[in-house]
Amino acid sequence: MLHVKPILSSLMRNKTGPLLLLVQIMLSVAIVANASFIIIERLSLMQRDSGVEETQVFTFNLYAFDTDTDIDLDKQRQRDLAAIRRLPEVIDASTINMSPLGGGGSSSTFTVGESQETSQYAPEAPIFYSDEHLVNTLGVKLIEGRNFYADEVITSGGEAPTLVLVTQVFAQKTWGDESPLGQIIYMGEWGDYPVKVIGVIETLQGAWVDREMNDNSLIFNVPMNGAFHKYVVRSDLDNIASLKEIIPALLHQDEPNRVIKGFKTIAEYRQSAYRAHELMATVLGMMVILLLLITSLGLAGLVMFNVGRRTKQIGTRRALGATKGDIVRFFLVENYIICIIGGSLGAILALQLGEQLMQLYSLPILAPIYPLLTFLGLIVLTTIAVIVPAQKAAMISPATATRSV
Repeated sequence: MLHVKPILSSLMRNKTGPLLLLVQIMLSVAIVANASFIIIERLSLMQRDSGVEETQVFTFNLYAFDTDTDIDLDKQRQRDLAAIRRLPEVIDASTINMSPLGGGGSSSTFTVGESQETSQYAPEAPIFYSDEHLVNTLGVKLIEGRNFYADEVITSGGEAPTLVLVTQVFAQKTWGDESPLGQIIYMGEWGDYPVKVIGVIETLQGAWVDREMNDNSLIFNVPMNGAFHKYVVRSDLDNIASLKEIIPALLHQDEPNRVIKGFKTIAEYRQSAYRAHELMATVLGMMVILLLLITSLGLAGLVMFNVGRRTKQIGTRRALGATKGDIVRFFLVENYIICIIGGSLGAILALQLGEQLMQLYSLPILAPIYPLLTFLGLIVLTTIAVIVPAQKAAMISPATATRSV
């Protein structure tokens, strides 16, 4: 028998302590459930595949400040790339307008359709401008169609792209199960710049890790031209440190009036991009542990207080034939009653709080499994916290209780 009725009567006679613990449990379930949900969301976000060989790929910036001469900047770019690719440590190299996971770059929306009347908007997508070497340089996987040919890359400035590689995510969102190969997407207003899809990349993330469109990346067949370039190079990890010294010296031999700096691997971009998420997950994790610890200690303290206050009652029960197991069960059931009431109210509060967070911060809606798991975890922790003082109470002898009369 669990003897719930006398336990409830005992709780009602001394309301303050149990009521405070009930409120604490309610708040703990609400906060811990939502905090755990946010932690899982952040960790899932941080573990997404960028599609890039992050430890092998690095970028650097080049700025040509002597632009008043007759230097052909595009030909200079092609000479630079040819020189870098000839280095034995280099797997491949290209220019790029933005770094994956870099935090800033280009994006746009597009239209698709067979006519202006049937056209519709395609998803917003990060835009990479580069040449036929970018796929190999980044290490992304081409799963359908083909890459650009060298003679298809448009190097003269001012011309619009004609070909594009799309990611699998963009293709699925835009055309569903239909093959994207041969499809036309339009940049600008309807029909201004028709661009043909010739290949599909498995995964390539853009620069913005917090934006939903980051997996929709597109690569166009037009490298950026001008006085500023961002170069992207792929090499074995062991060679990257030496290349940071070799490449500037090599490029300055051809044209010294340039600034070359900002060497950074995509892995370092990832670390910077997710630093705030990592900090959030760490702080929330510490808060979860602290809340659960405080709640468990609170329940243990209540039991220890009750043991001292109920010495006579416990001794009398023992004298009337209650076993040690009965005494332990008494305190455990008392704990479970408080936990069940507080946990139920906390679960309702957790779902309400999750709805507010969804509206204010565009978070996904809280799944009911999180309050449930939080409640079950709290039951386990509080059982562990209560069992020791409950066993101490069970050791009280009838004689000790009689002497205290």
